[in-house]
Amino acid sequence: MRLGDILLEKKLLTEQQLNIALNVQRITGQVLGKCLISLGFLTSSELAEVLAIQHGLDYINIREYPIEIELLKIFPKSITESARFLPIEEKDGFINIAVTEPSNVVALDKVRALTGKRAKPFLTDEEGFIDTLEKSYYFLENPTEKIIEQAINTASTTGVPPPDLFPRVVDAILAEGIRRGATDIHISINAGVISIFYRVDGILEPGYFLPRTMHTGLVSRIKILSRLDIAEQRLPQDGSFIFTFVGRKYEVRVSTIPTVEGESVVLRVLFGASEDFYSLNKLGFSESLFRSLKRLIRKPYGIIIVAGPTGSGKSTTLYALIREVNRVQRSVITIEDPVEYRISFIKQSEVNERIGYDFALAGRNFMRHDPDIILLGEIRDEETAKIAIRASITGHLVLTTLHTSDAVNSIPRLLDLGVDRFLLSSSLLAVLSQRLIRKICPSCKTSRDLNEKEKEIFALAGLHCEKVYYGTGCKICRNTGFLGRVAIGELMIVNSKIRDMIYEGASFNALTEAAKENGMIPLMIDGLKKVAEGVSTLEEVERVVG
Repeated sequence: MRLGDILLEKKLLTEQQLNIALNVQRITGQVLGKCLISLGFLTSSELAEVLAIQHGLDYINIREYPIEIELLKIFPKSITESARFLPIEEKDGFINIAVTEPSNVVALDKVRALTGKRAKPFLTDEEGFIDTLEKSYYFLENPTEKIIEQAINTASTTGVPPPDLFPRVVDAILAEGIRRGATDIHISINAGVISIFYRVDGILEPGYFLPRTMHTGLVSRIKILSRLDIAEQRLPQDGSFIFTFVGRKYEVRVSTIPTVEGESVVLRVLFGASEDFYSLNKLGFSESLFRSLKRLIRKPYGIIIVAGPTGSGKSTTLYALIREVNRVQRSVITIEDPVEYRISFIKQSEVNERIGYDFALAGRNFMRHDPDIILLGEIRDEETAKIAIRASITGHLVLTTLHTSDAVNSIPRLLDLGVDRFLLSSSLLAVLSQRLIRKICPSCKTSRDLNEKEKEIFALAGLHCEKVYYGTGCKICRNTGFLGRVAIGELMIVNSKIRDMIYEGASFNALTEAAKENGMIPLMIDGLKKVAEGVSTLEEVERVVG
């Protein structure tokens, strides 16, 4: 069965999209799969999963799988790169390898020649393979622990660390953050030493500790990179710089604040524009919420808001919603800060506040560009809020985000920003409030019976749960018991009753009850359902939702 036919059968592609891809293929000469990825009709991982099914192989997400360093030492990079494979682990007498081509006979031969053992191939996606291969060999040759240890020894020996020490240490700290998938890196002084912590999956985890004598040089190096004033240590400063690592660029946003122990620095790592973004059904939302979102994105006009704190996956959800749109028939234009995913058949624009190009300015001009859908990255102020509402009542579908604690709180927040009550009630379609909770690692997942307190919690929520699950910790999840995150959400769909209540100035509690009557499932209940399904733990849901 041909690839195009399989994709059509699985409804990953429409006839129209396939015809466009075939026309583009005739011009570019690309293979069909790569053409579909470049057009944004398919992600790299989705293509690999389909190819795995087509050829009877198992698919593996190589990004989430730890590569055994000792095994990697057997295979020189020149061989794995040319033969297009990556050794994962030795198991049951086989060498498990990741490949991007289903019929990669060369890789099987290379494994037998170098180890004398047979290889078992797992199919992975091209983008993940290249990224993991480059990172794996980089850290094999430049282990972070060794660089940190050398820096500690040098600082201890010399007393005053030499200036040429800091560029390498800062690069190592950032590279380690990227390897861990950290969103933020915290550098501060605690107990007389520099402590470096990484925020991974929403949790701060300890990284490395350095002598206090390195603090001034470390902070100065970061300030130089982000064009901040190295002499100013009394006031907070903000800046940014581009960090290039194994051929990929990452934007690093820097925040410094003065503390009684010395300056504290937080580095926010933005993982840059990618072509591989999630589809809506893979975010983890419940089936009913997923179906509701699919109906909402087909509306011709109005405003849909995704709410939540920083790092709750709002932008990812917006992109997933855009994937549900027929981008060939509907004109989509975006203003983002920054552009996180690149999507074909969408006009994407990026905020540049240095020249005054912000959300408000873009929003004012977008309506003259004949859009059907406007993605406005974030409502930050009164002007942006009013522009979003105005666009939604003049025949455009507006998708945007807002920083609020829950779905209903978005209404008083918008009113507080100066949005007219009548315009808000007539334009608002829905508010999705969401959070990300960590998933139990499937490799070390186990179960136990509920205790009395847990039974009471589920009974009060009206849910049935026989066992709860947790992870014991293993090498796959770095002994955390968790691997990856999944979204939970509460969706307030605005019906005629809620519209009238918004216009009449109803209280928060009254709006919440009306939203529940209209089918809104609160965040905590949605989280508890994930616990009952064995996806996450009660402690994790309580930590995130409160």
